[in-house]
Order: sequence, then C-alpha cells, then structure tokens
Amino acid sequence: MSAMATDGWQQTRAVVVEWWRSRRPDRADDVGSDLEAARTQVLAAREQGDEDTEQALAGAWRLRFQQLLSEDPALADELRLLLNEHLAPALSDGEQTQDRPIIMKAEARDNSRVYLAGRDQHITGP
Repeated sequence: MSAMATDGWQQTRAVVVEWWRSRRPDRADDVGSDLEAARTQVLAAREQGDEDTEQALAGAWRLRFQQLLSEDPALADELRLLLNEHLAPALSDGEQTQDRPIIMKAEARDNSRVYLAGRDQHITGP
C-alpha cells in the first residue's frame, strides 16, 4: 500500500500488472483497475489520517496474493522477487526497513544461551 503513495507509482503499477499478466493473464486487467481504485483510497486515507482504511486495503491485497499462492505455491519465489526488487525499492528508506522480514535461527546446546532480537535487545542478569 505504501508504494501506491509514491511518485514512482505508475512504474510500480505497470510492473505488478505485467507480473500478473504473465502468471494469470485472465486477471491482469482487473488487477490493474483494482490497483488504481486502491491507490485512490490509499491517498484519501492518508490525507484524512485514516490508518484503518489503509490497513484494511493492505489486508485485502494480502488475501488476494495468498489466494494466488494457494492456487499455485510455485509462485512464492517469483512473488518474493517482485516484492524485493520492484515494490520495496519504491518505498522510503524508513518504510523499507520497517517492512523487511527477519529470519533468525539459533541452536543452543548444553549450558549455552541464545539471545535473538529483531531490533533492540536489553539483557539483564547473569
């Protein structure tokens, strides 16, 4: 949703529609129209400070992509590539770091300890 409010929106939209067209050609035109309608709603919501509407729109698009992935799980890597290479770069620096997934793995054995944090971490005690 954040990419919809950027100056590079038309290029981002074109990439998304083209991605969709190459995977589900029968749905690409609808996706393009739906993206334009969602952009109008996002811009209005931001102007009014309506975070609930923006979150609802994000949820609706999340569901749409989840449905696509449930129909064709093999698209997961391609979708991740689309997000990382085309949508994330359209965001501001603050939004890019905010939306990045964090994957952490750790293994502790015997008497060892593992401390993992996605951001700040404060440890007190022994």
